[in-house]
Amino acid sequence: MKALINNPHDVVEEVLEGFARANHNLVALHKEPIWVGRAQPRDGVAVVSGGGSGHEPLHAGFVGDGMLDAAVPGPMFTSPTPDAILAAIEAADNGAGVVCIVKNYTGDVLNFEMAAELAAASGHEVRSVLVADDVAVEDSTFTAGRRGVAGTLFVEKVAGAVAQAGGSLDEVEAAASAMAASVRSMGLALRGCTLPHVGEPGFALTDDEVELGVGIHGEPGRSRVSMASADDLTDQLLDAILADKPLESGDPVIVLVNGMGATPGYELDIVFRRVAQRLDDAGITIARNLVGNYVTSLDMEGVSVTIAKADDTVLGLWDAPVHTPAWRKGC
Repeated sequence: MKALINNPHDVVEEVLEGFARANHNLVALHKEPIWVGRAQPRDGVAVVSGGGSGHEPLHAGFVGDGMLDAAVPGPMFTSPTPDAILAAIEAADNGAGVVCIVKNYTGDVLNFEMAAELAAASGHEVRSVLVADDVAVEDSTFTAGRRGVAGTLFVEKVAGAVAQAGGSLDEVEAAASAMAASVRSMGLALRGCTLPHVGEPGFALTDDEVELGVGIHGEPGRSRVSMASADDLTDQLLDAILADKPLESGDPVIVLVNGMGATPGYELDIVFRRVAQRLDDAGITIARNLVGNYVTSLDMEGVSVTIAKADDTVLGLWDAPVHTPAWRKGC
């Protein structure tokens, strides 16, 4: 493995130190246990998320105005511990309560549940919203039920917008839950990812193979298929999403074409071009879109497509200002 790292076992801590220093006006790094919070805490309902590292900029990159109040990064592809989650919840809560956004992985679910119970015992009101947007599988070795993948960004955005606007705990939870129920994702890999402390890809693909439906930790996908054109592969992703969450002509949607970490931007644009063609042909309106690396898988070469139906209320929350290290608009 060739990479710009020092000791492979120190990667997460050194990444966070560099990230926090580069964005000191927006975030503050806390240690023992490790979590990331806003540089300037705010009043109102707090939104907290987290999970294993390796998916940057998720989650710490979305701490700031309009999104998260705190993010709890675990080791590479490993859930953060309950004590770190508890520390973030307790620090972020200023009396209005906390909504935790949790991806559907067994470790994340169990550790966030334990932290929420400990926080409740000390007087904090905590609600949790589960994200399970991956249509590729119902069960995997990493999770019971569908995995939480790039759709997590959508849930964090709307929850953060409601919280930033002064919404109540019920209102923030309801907005997050509605988006979690609406959003769907599907991804593929052209090349596996490499954990720094392992030094070799988690799975191998030949030059003519694609892992269709791959998870963001390199979990097995729905099938291993032959390499094909960008349009053909994009169609397979889109077909799976639309089969699971049918849309009708005239429906407005938000679309994310997300890079897995090592996919050039020009390839992402080619994928978005095909998504737009397909949705245009179906009469479905792309009301908003994002193209880029938002929920990655270390150095995996691949892409995911995420779609959520969006009414005027959702579009208003999507358009609300956001000022974080990884996403800034309207500010």
